[in-house]
Amino acid sequence: MKAAEQFIRALENEGVEYIFGIPGEENLDLLEAIRHSKIKLIITRHEQAAGFMAATYGRLTGKTGVCLSTLGPGATNFVTAAAYANLGGMPMLMITGQKPILKSKQARFQIINTVEMMRPLTKFTCQILNGNLIPSLVREAFRISQAERPGAVHLELPEDIAEENCTAPLYEVTEPALPQADPIAIEQAINLIQAAKHPLILIGAGGNRRAISSALRYFVDKTDIPFFNTQMGKGVLDEHDKRFLGTAALSDHDYIHCAINRADLIVNIGHDTIEKPPFFMHLHEKRKVIHINFSPANIDEVYFPQLEVIGDISHAVYRMTEMIEKQAHWDFSYFETIKKEVDAHINEKADAPNFPILPQRLVRDVRKVLPKDGIAALDNGMYKIWFARNFPAFNTKTLLLDNALASMGAGLPSAIAAKIVHPDRKVLAICGDGGFMMNSQELETAVRLNLDLVVLIINDNAFGMIKWKQEAMGFKDFGLDYHNPDFVLYAKAYGAEGHLISATEDFAPTLEKCLNSKGVHVIEVPIDYSENARVLTHEILAKTCLL
Repeated sequence: MKAAEQFIRALENEGVEYIFGIPGEENLDLLEAIRHSKIKLIITRHEQAAGFMAATYGRLTGKTGVCLSTLGPGATNFVTAAAYANLGGMPMLMITGQKPILKSKQARFQIINTVEMMRPLTKFTCQILNGNLIPSLVREAFRISQAERPGAVHLELPEDIAEENCTAPLYEVTEPALPQADPIAIEQAINLIQAAKHPLILIGAGGNRRAISSALRYFVDKTDIPFFNTQMGKGVLDEHDKRFLGTAALSDHDYIHCAINRADLIVNIGHDTIEKPPFFMHLHEKRKVIHINFSPANIDEVYFPQLEVIGDISHAVYRMTEMIEKQAHWDFSYFETIKKEVDAHINEKADAPNFPILPQRLVRDVRKVLPKDGIAALDNGMYKIWFARNFPAFNTKTLLLDNALASMGAGLPSAIAAKIVHPDRKVLAICGDGGFMMNSQELETAVRLNLDLVVLIINDNAFGMIKWKQEAMGFKDFGLDYHNPDFVLYAKAYGAEGHLISATEDFAPTLEKCLNSKGVHVIEVPIDYSENARVLTHEILAKTCLL
């Protein structure tokens, strides 16, 4: 068979369900092979969006998402999505085309060295030089992509190689067991936890990549040790739990950092320094940190754990739970006091009738309307801090945000992928006006796929997060404002329904109606970001940690 057919057979062998992307003339043999396969091709309106969709598919399923582009400009449009997947720990395969490599057909037209471009952005990148190498290269790409820590991989299939006849057989798909942590390290961790007076658990992004929720619930229920999480660790444990202190949406100075600074031991489960730090370590401080993760810590000047427990997180936590004993000298009274402070400040102004809507009210209303298993896919902007800080997640992978690359433009494509993976669940894209416009063309994709999807556009006619930081640094307001289209008409132009919120009390009912209606709905809600400076700059810096 043709090498292109063998490539698609290899993808089917790996269990691939979808390919997201935009084919070009160099992919036509591959496109014909897809036509005869069980794989569904989902055409997008931009390659970057295709990459975000493939990465989100990988994030939600743990299986490698696949995206396709032609050579040159199609391949370069994958760059941001490659970094998004690689930093975010999302398994993704990018397939790009290339001109014939055995003979020149158009000189150097559109040709760049895509493999070298992808090298610093991926775990593995390779040009296929022989059709008979396809089965082994595809198997290796998937294995590497899904191995901890997951990430992006890339294969380039030149046009003439795709036409070759090949006879190489497919490889059996195997899933190697994760290595188990050293029993000595587990015992040392138990000793440190039992000896501590104020231990505290931190849950990072790694906790959302594998099924560790039941193991961690078992551990917390046995020990009653309070916990908090990073932004990408939200939902691993139900955040309505009385032992949940909050999310470290900022790196320092928030109310939750009063508890973090009082802890004499932090049991850090699944976090690494790729995600924005939830707290800073300092040399010569008495507080210790245990790093429990699939891979060793990346030592940084703000993160240098004193003990590392490396291996399958779930197994390590189960073993620790079986061996650990609850200690009478553990004292969580201060943490309980701080929890009351955190809850009080998060709930402040959650019922405010102000219009434009305040962020606290916006987050409260979204949480009130969205079902427990509903999925909110956030773009990147000022609202991300408010949702990370104020939005309790009940289940794993229900609040999709990016705190690694923190790229704008991913919210809508991620929501589309989430709805494809979970068609029976409510899915909400939450975008700022700036991030939405970066991939707004994917409204057509959502409409064409007949998805039931709601897109929330939070509108301040500016790059709001940068304005907040500009003000905090004492600079004049400059260079960050713009004009937006009429989003209601914009939605209708794509065949979606548009809704403009003109009163705060209308927001929750409109959102609920849209979530329970067929089709794609776009809701524009004006926001008042004056609370950014009041709460996230002045209030938290003026706070005094209770003694």
